[in-house]
Amino acid sequence: MTEDFQKSTAREYFESIVIAVVLALFVRTFAVQAFKIPTGSMEHNLLIGDHLLVNKFMFGQASSFERAFLPMRDVRRGDIIVFKYPEEPERDFIKRIIGMPGDTIELKQKQIFINGKPLDEPYVHYLNPGDLGAPLDDPMDSDVRRKYGPVTVPAGQYFAMGDNRDNSQDSRYWGFLPRDYIKGRALFIYWSFDGGPESGGNPVAGTRWSRLLHQIH
Repeated sequence: MTEDFQKSTAREYFESIVIAVVLALFVRTFAVQAFKIPTGSMEHNLLIGDHLLVNKFMFGQASSFERAFLPMRDVRRGDIIVFKYPEEPERDFIKRIIGMPGDTIELKQKQIFINGKPLDEPYVHYLNPGDLGAPLDDPMDSDVRRKYGPVTVPAGQYFAMGDNRDNSQDSRYWGFLPRDYIKGRALFIYWSFDGGPESGGNPVAGTRWSRLLHQIH
C-alpha cells in the first residue's frame, strides 16, 4: 500500500513538472519573450540594461472572428517592436515603427515627414539637438542622420527607427522591415540594471528601482 502510494505521488510530481515545462515552452514560444536592451539606440526611452517582456501574441495571424475576442491587432505607427534583424535574422533588434506600408518617408534636417507632413515625435532624442531643422551646410550631404529619402514603403513591409536618432542602426541603413520578421511588441520593463562602476556588479545596488514595471510607449 505504501509503495503504491509513493509511486502514485512520484507520478503526480512528474506529471506536474512535465505540464509546467510544456506550459513554459508554450508561453516562451507563442506568448511572451524576454529581451535585454544591449545598446543606446532607444535612449532615453529605453536604457542599456533594461530587461523587457515582449508580447508575441498581439501581432499573430488570426481570423477576424478570433481578433474580435482575443487581444490581437495589426502593427501600428509608434509601436516599439522586437524583430529579426534583416541582415542577420538570428539576432533580435528593437526599434519603433515609423513608416507603414504605402507611406512615403523623407528625412529633412533630422525631421521626419510622412506623405509630405511632419511627424510629431515627442519621444525622439538627439545627441546634437541644435542640428534639428538647421539648413544643410552642403546640399549634397549624404549623412542619413540628417537627410534621407524620399522612399515609399512597399506592401508588407515597414520602416523602423531608433528613438536615439543620431545613434541608431535602423531602416535608414539596412532598408525596410518585412512583416514576418516582426516578433512582438515591447510591453514593460520587469528589471533594469545599471552595470556602471557604481554598482560594482551588485544586482541590488545596480537595480534602477524607478524603472521596474515601467510600461513602454
